[in-house]
Amino acid sequence: MTDPREILDKSAMTTMQYVIVVITVLLNAMDGFDVLAISVSGPGIRGEFGIDQAQLGFVLSMELIGMAIGSIFLGGLADKIGRRNMMLGCLLVMATGMFMASMASSVVTLSVWRVFTGLGIGGMLSTTNAVVAEFSNNKHRGLCISMMVIGYPLGGIVCGEVGKAVLIEGAANWRVMFTTGAVLSAALIPIVYFLVPESVHWLTRKQPENALSRINAALTKIGHSVVAALPQISADSRTKSVLDIFSPALAATTILVTLAYFFHIITFYYILKWTPTIVVQMGIPASAASGVLTWANIGGALGGLVFGLLTTRIGLKPLSIGILALTAVGVVIFGRSAPEVATLGYLAALAGFFGNAGVSGLYTIVAYVFPTHVRATGTGFVIGVGRGGAVLSPIIAGYLLQQGQDAGTATADILAYVGMVMGIGSLLAAITLLFLKLGTDKPSTVPVTDAKAAAGMKASAA
Repeated sequence: MTDPREILDKSAMTTMQYVIVVITVLLNAMDGFDVLAISVSGPGIRGEFGIDQAQLGFVLSMELIGMAIGSIFLGGLADKIGRRNMMLGCLLVMATGMFMASMASSVVTLSVWRVFTGLGIGGMLSTTNAVVAEFSNNKHRGLCISMMVIGYPLGGIVCGEVGKAVLIEGAANWRVMFTTGAVLSAALIPIVYFLVPESVHWLTRKQPENALSRINAALTKIGHSVVAALPQISADSRTKSVLDIFSPALAATTILVTLAYFFHIITFYYILKWTPTIVVQMGIPASAASGVLTWANIGGALGGLVFGLLTTRIGLKPLSIGILALTAVGVVIFGRSAPEVATLGYLAALAGFFGNAGVSGLYTIVAYVFPTHVRATGTGFVIGVGRGGAVLSPIIAGYLLQQGQDAGTATADILAYVGMVMGIGSLLAAITLLFLKLGTDKPSTVPVTDAKAAAGMKASAA
């Protein structure tokens, strides 16, 4: 008897499967838009509320705290209640949080709503990685995950262009960035509701009420043939829990991938969070600073695309290690850039190219090393704890920048030093991956002759 998961894993991808992958790209783009909206708004927030660079570093980190919490706890919830419900709930949280941030009257209020928004983004990140992995086939899974990751810089590009249009009249217009994000997030709710079915992998393993009909409805929606019965899940598989990411078989993998992501994100978010403010400090207008960030995201999109294509020719682990090492080099070079918009744009694109390619590599590794029953949980834990690096990144950079300024050090020397320090994160990530062993998800199933038997087995197990 055919396992519905095998249909998706081994068959050619249909148009609807590619549509779902594109939707995950859009969902991930909202992460990119939202995270960078606060970066582009940094000069305006600093001016309106009268805070220094070190204080701004904490404000820039607020949604990242929410992301860490959301990724860890909501990722596990997605493995329990399903991928589709989680995506819809997270979009509602994101739209609400972005709108309320645009209405903030103080740094404290703004920070609270940034944490709230981060909860939705964190849950979305852990869920979309599982969705794209489970709706793609074995042959194109690495490429599809890389395409999903491209959504982040694409959202950043849109954010940068909106910033150029909005901030051309001055940084005081920063609130429009969050209003735009709220509208875009809300617009994705009906798209997900009508076009994305529940994951066949999740339904097959969890086998909730009416599982067979829901699986066949999903298979039909995405253009595949239906199955006559549910596969029987072995007793061993039924005893598995979301805490298996800490089991003897997975604990080392969980720790290594989490550390690699943590280290790389410290470097990656330095570029994303501080580029606009750094460029403005060089005496360049806020609108042009937003354009430099756009180039970083253009480079990021190209990096994700190139990485996805290279996964069909080069091993995932060596490719990821090489890309991470090159990210460190790119960030160091960016830190030594001359205060010219064109030069800054090109070097930001270079750093973004390798930085986002590194994220693509880590996301793809996460999808491969965690089995279905803990895929969202594992992804959420890696992203959640790893985003702790994102929380630290702007704080560390802000402290270093403020210390250099207070000491009267020349701006060029400050940026060169900070770039060198912040680039170490990606180098440490590359070293960490040297110790990782990659595995695959091999579900243990036994066919059941009819749905009634499967339902009876499920009832007896309960």
